[in-house]
Amino acid sequence: MTTFREWTLVKLDRTYHMKQVISHPVLEDWLNHPAKISDFERQTLLTLRENLILNVHDWNETELAYNFIGPVMAFVRFTTEKFNFFAERPLAGTVDSIEMSGIPDGMVASGFREPETPYFCLQEYKKETDPKGDPAAQVLAAMLTAQELGEHLHPIYGCYVKGSLWYFLTLKEREYGISTPYLAAREDIFDIFR
Repeated sequence: MTTFREWTLVKLDRTYHMKQVISHPVLEDWLNHPAKISDFERQTLLTLRENLILNVHDWNETELAYNFIGPVMAFVRFTTEKFNFFAERPLAGTVDSIEMSGIPDGMVASGFREPETPYFCLQEYKKETDPKGDPAAQVLAAMLTAQELGEHLHPIYGCYVKGSLWYFLTLKEREYGISTPYLAAREDIFDIFR
């Protein structure tokens, strides 16, 4: 069994014959989907952004997650009776006869009290400086596993964070796209929330 942390983009591409594309239609649709942000949401995001600017260079992964990423994710309100946001829950599956497993920092999955099928967003949070491992590969490995669990019915969405930089990913079959970084310490915070 391999863990998500063991993977690099090179190993994933070679092992699973994956291909990164510059323009991924699913990614473009997701990133350009309109959404309204209320005045209350705008003010809350500005407060979170201010806290990020003051602390991001000193926070460790847990502090980044508790003080910024968690509040943003909670504020998006992913909780319904059919799906929820889950943190640090095990995820395992078999992709082309290779068993893969790990504990993503967060995921949106079907299920209310426990994750069933991950389908929307898997996150890997990394500190601004000296990140360990390859966060893009870790989240992509988790997305591949989620795709198998979801029986390839829908694209899989992902995100990884390095300090104040947010990267969004989509995966459909063996083709994936990775966005250019969104900088949470600037006006991009509103695009991240959207």
